[in-house]
Amino acid sequence: MRIERRSFLKLGAAAAIPSAPVSGFAQTPSREPGESTHVKFTSDGLAFTPREHAQLLGRLVEERNVAPDSYAIGGVVEELEQTFATLLKKERAIYMPTGTLANHLAVRALAPDGRVAVQEISHLYQDTGDCVQTLSNRPMMPLAPGKATFSPDDLERLIAGTQTGRVKTSVSVVSIETPVRRANGEIFDAAAMEAVIRIARRNGARLHLDGARLFIQAAYTGQNVAAYAEPFDTVYVSLYKYFNAPAGAILAGPRRLLDDMHHTRRMFGGSLAEAWPSALIALHYTNGFNERFTKAVDAAKPLIAALESNPRFKVTNIPNGTNIFRLEVLGSPPDAFRAALMKRGVELLMPNATGRFTLVVNETLLRRRPADLLEAFVAPLS
Repeated sequence: MRIERRSFLKLGAAAAIPSAPVSGFAQTPSREPGESTHVKFTSDGLAFTPREHAQLLGRLVEERNVAPDSYAIGGVVEELEQTFATLLKKERAIYMPTGTLANHLAVRALAPDGRVAVQEISHLYQDTGDCVQTLSNRPMMPLAPGKATFSPDDLERLIAGTQTGRVKTSVSVVSIETPVRRANGEIFDAAAMEAVIRIARRNGARLHLDGARLFIQAAYTGQNVAAYAEPFDTVYVSLYKYFNAPAGAILAGPRRLLDDMHHTRRMFGGSLAEAWPSALIALHYTNGFNERFTKAVDAAKPLIAALESNPRFKVTNIPNGTNIFRLEVLGSPPDAFRAALMKRGVELLMPNATGRFTLVVNETLLRRRPADLLEAFVAPLS
């Protein structure tokens, strides 16, 4: 049901929601041909079904002359690589089938020997099966357990310890993930980042950025992705999380490291015979992403403010966070509330053991008017 301004104000009064953020509710819905009207607070991207992915791919093939690749070389894959090299202002970019391989091969190339400093809760340290240590013999040194940010002192102590041991070693690479997935999208502290970069450079260490969600971070901070990536030798960006490809990643950096990396990619089993479907979809959603995602962030603000002001909800924002917030529904069974929202075209992740929901802001918010979304949240409680 469409809610006009007058009707929304009545709904707001009934739900104990202030009318202050009403201006944010004037947004016109936006979606592509054939795209679902469902709003999915479940992932960073559009969370396509197999049918939706297939339909999109068919439409894109009809709309343009798609040049295929050969084992992820040439064609639309090369076009995607050139696009990201330009966006990130790096000399070269190369397609990778997974972020795991992108991070691994970056660190492998940057560190011919020595140790790799990483956040203890980073994806590279926690979720890749010790690939860097096992397959490339580069020891990883975890810093700041449980924290999104390690401090300059943490890095200084690590470097000092490697240089004063019985056997002198070095920290060859400093790898930083931001936003941090295991910290619910928290951003690595900006001041600490600047200091860490200075320390790394002063000690001859190279820098790798796990920027899987870097473009999402940019929509929240307003900082250009190229400016953020500039101090780093290499940077990885995910293609499937919010550029909606079926799979894939981009690794960008200097030509001397990446020009021949397709050989290493093949050695590790990462040269797909055909990567054009992922490249084509990622390229499609890269165009205008920052503008669209910024609109989604702006659309989420009045909705979150309205939920915060309603005594039936408790909203928890992530400090220094990005597109994740938590929601508790007071006086309603979480599973019943989730089912009621699903009937209204709003999808939530399963609640945790305490009944709290984790909501992820993404472009699907642009499919519906924020006032309609608010009604969907409030209606099951009446």
